[in-house]
Amino acid sequence: MVLPAAVVSFLSPTTVTVGVRARHGAEEQKVSPFAVPAIPPKDAAAALTKHGSGRYLLLDVRPPWEREKAWVRGSLHVPIYVEDTGADPITLLKKWVHFGYVGLWTGQRFTTINPGFVSEVDKVVPSKEEKLLVACGEGLRSTVAVRKLIGGGYRNLALLAGGFNRAREEDFTQVEGESKLRYATVGGVSWFFLQLLLVLRAVV
Repeated sequence: MVLPAAVVSFLSPTTVTVGVRARHGAEEQKVSPFAVPAIPPKDAAAALTKHGSGRYLLLDVRPPWEREKAWVRGSLHVPIYVEDTGADPITLLKKWVHFGYVGLWTGQRFTTINPGFVSEVDKVVPSKEEKLLVACGEGLRSTVAVRKLIGGGYRNLALLAGGFNRAREEDFTQVEGESKLRYATVGGVSWFFLQLLLVLRAVV
């Protein structure tokens, strides 16, 4: 059984190095690190519309409740984290703590890693040679997704630097949903503060 672990370092604003270690039983084998391009939102549209082999496909790895607020038309969607539906005492305690410290303020649900992530990506992107621009809200979950994809044999990967939260309206012109991309991660009590801030900004 192979259990990959990641070593991630940001070498520059445009490059992320992801190293993968594979564990075979009690032995751990280090795999050479991969330099993954980090494409800022302002350059993403050009990367998605290039012709031929230079074109990236956009892989959105946010959970469904974020994506349904705002998404880029034509993007692929496979969440790297899914809602944890466990009901054992330990999980329920973790959910309660999560709600008190994070969930109430942000609206984020208690999640766990999607165990079928790579196999689900395989179904929508069967070619390991396809170029994928992996995106989430802030850029952290997409780094986890890239590590998983490298372990699954994908090599032509890039990250959306800073995630959708850094995207301006002109960066992605074909956006659907009720929210702006950069606000899709905002929920809970913080969503009401955001609406108040936007109203005050419009008045002032």
